[in-house]
Amino acid sequence: MSFTVYSDGGSRGNPGKSAYAIVITENGRIVFEKSEYLGIHTNNYAEYRGLIAGISKVIELGGKEAEFVMDSELVIKQMKGIYKVKSPDMKELHSDAAALASLIPKVSFRNVRRSEELIPRADALLNRTLDENRSRKKIRG
Repeated sequence: MSFTVYSDGGSRGNPGKSAYAIVITENGRIVFEKSEYLGIHTNNYAEYRGLIAGISKVIELGGKEAEFVMDSELVIKQMKGIYKVKSPDMKELHSDAAALASLIPKVSFRNVRRSEELIPRADALLNRTLDENRSRKKIRG
């Protein structure tokens, strides 16, 4: 089975309230959508969490081929090995994403503009999740 995964992550403030959203298609048909509120984190953290969620879902669906499409040029170029991951906070997330992606036989990563393909749908899910969590108070542990 071959999937295309559109993911987006964002934060309101950097760091700030953050969330990600994923939209997964098979043969052009949406088969799965999800968004999740993450709490107070950076934009890059949210982007990676969205990618990891997408990879994990493809594995769960038994995908043998997947293309991951994001508007985050940084994350895509890091996943392709074009950019090094310099941030200590992002190294673990990148490592997790790479390890999971290696479980899918054929994987590719592509960067698009925010306005292209299903990225606007993922962005809308992300923003809805952030709007729903506007009044959520920070819980200190």
